[in-house]
Amino acid sequence: QVQLVDSGGGSVQAGDSLLLSCAASGRSSRDYVMAWFRQAPGNDREFVAAISATGTTTQNSDSTKGRFTISRDNAKNMVYLRMESLKPEDTALYFCATTKFRNSALSDSSARYDYWGQGTQVTVSS
Repeated sequence: QVQLVDSGGGSVQAGDSLLLSCAASGRSSRDYVMAWFRQAPGNDREFVAAISATGTTTQNSDSTKGRFTISRDNAKNMVYLRMESLKPEDTALYFCATTKFRNSALSDSSARYDYWGQGTQVTVSS
């Protein structure tokens, strides 16, 4: 079974940066789309960014475009989310996710993803 463990969250001030990491196990990551979502209390789970299996194509939500960068290292079965210029509205529990099947298209829908990390908390103070 595929398992994802995300980490790197913390409490920071507005304008700071954080690097989130997601370690995958149970299979090679090289053929699978990976993504990050976030969820604040009382809110729906929100798409943040996705990256193709090879890492050549990425997609970001409008609110994170230009500030958050998703990347991957397939040799290490890792995916990352570098968050810069953090804002209080970025405060949420962040989850990494991946698909069950190979060669999926990038998607901003949580329903397209089958495996999820446990979540890592990011708190941004003004």
